[in-house]
Amino acid sequence: MKKIWDSLPFRLLLGVVLGIVLGQFAGTAVMNVVVTAKYIIGQLINFCVPLIIIGFIAPSITKMGSNASRMLGIAILCAYLSSIFAALLSMGAGYALIPHLSIVSAAEGLRELPEAVFQLDIPVIMSVMSALVLSILLGLTAAWTRARTFASLLDEFQRMVLRMVTSVVIPLLPLFIALTFCELSWQGTITRQLPVFIKVVLIVMAGHYIWLAVLYAVGGLYARANPLDIIRHYGPAYLTAVGTMSSAATLAVALRCAKKSVPPLRDDMVDFGIPLFANIHLCGSVLTEVFFVMTVSQILYGYIPSLTSMVLFCLLLGVFAIGAPGVPGGTVVASLGLISSVLGFDDTGLALMLTIFALQDSFGTACNVTGDGALTLILSGYARKHNIPEQKSSLEL
Repeated sequence: MKKIWDSLPFRLLLGVVLGIVLGQFAGTAVMNVVVTAKYIIGQLINFCVPLIIIGFIAPSITKMGSNASRMLGIAILCAYLSSIFAALLSMGAGYALIPHLSIVSAAEGLRELPEAVFQLDIPVIMSVMSALVLSILLGLTAAWTRARTFASLLDEFQRMVLRMVTSVVIPLLPLFIALTFCELSWQGTITRQLPVFIKVVLIVMAGHYIWLAVLYAVGGLYARANPLDIIRHYGPAYLTAVGTMSSAATLAVALRCAKKSVPPLRDDMVDFGIPLFANIHLCGSVLTEVFFVMTVSQILYGYIPSLTSMVLFCLLLGVFAIGAPGVPGGTVVASLGLISSVLGFDDTGLALMLTIFALQDSFGTACNVTGDGALTLILSGYARKHNIPEQKSSLEL
C-alpha cells in the first residue's frame, strides 16, 4: 500500500478525483479556503519556475563547451519545425472536418469563484522568458570564456535547485491539482462547458496523439532507439500537465520522467533539452489553436479563413509559440494580435477563442510536455552522431 501511495501518478489521479468530488458539494466558505490555498501554492510554484530554468539550462550549456551554440540552434530548429508541422496537420484536418460539424456556442451559466480570504503575493524574480534568455546567455558566455569558477558556481546552484524541486515543488503538485479541479467542478466547467465543444475537443485530442506518434517515430528513427523506452515513463508528466495546464509548472515532473529514460536519452541532453523545450516547444497548443480559430471563424463569421491566410498564420504562430510563456493559455494569449491581424477576428471572436481554448488547455499542455521527450531524443541522437562528448551529471530526480 505504501508503494502505491508513494507513486506520483496515483497521487495525481487521487488529487483529480478528490478535487472534482469536493467541488460538487463544497459551499462558499469552503471555496474561499480552496481559492486562497490554490493562489498561495500557485504563487510559490511560479516563483520556483525561473530558478528551475536557470538551474538546469545554464549549467548544461556551460558543460557543452564549444558545442553549446550548435546544440542550442538545433533545439530551436526542432521546436519550430515541430510546431509548424503540427499546425499544418491541424489546418488540413480543419478544412476536411469543420464543414461537417454542427457546433453550438453556449459557454454561459458558470458560477463565479468567491474571493480569496487573503492573497499572499510572491513576485517572481524575473519572467519565464527573462530566465530563459538569462540562462542561455550565462551558459554561452561561460562556455566561450571558459569561466571555470562561475561554471562551478552554476553546478552548486543546480544541486540547490534540484533539492528545491524534490522537496518543495513535487510534493505540492498533487494538492495544487486537487484544488484546481475543485474550482473547475464548483464553477460548472466540467459539467456544463465541456459538452458544448466536445466534438472539437475530441478531434483535437486525437490530433495530439497522432502528432506525438509522428514525433516519437521520427525521433526513434533518427536516434536509432526505441521511443517506447521514453514514452512509457511519461505518464506522471502527462497527468501533471493535465492538472496544472502549464508546461513550466510541470517542468519538475518532466525532468524526473526524462531521467528515467536514460538511455536512450543522454543525461546531459535531458538537463539541457527538457527545461528549454518546456518554454519553446508548444506543438500541442499550436495544433489546438489552429483548429479552434478555424472553428470559431465558422461559428461567428460563417466561413473558414482562406488557405493563404491559414498558411501564413501557421508559419507565424510557430515563431510566437517559441516566445510564448509556458503558462496556462500562454500560446493563445501571446498570439491574440496575430489572430486579429491575420485572420480578422473581432473582440467577440477573441473572447470565444479564449473560452474554448481554456476548455482543453490541459490536454494541449500535456501534448507539449510529452513531445519534449521526442525532441530530446533527437538531440541525443544528434550528439551521438556528431561525437559530442557526454557531460556526466550526478543529479538524480
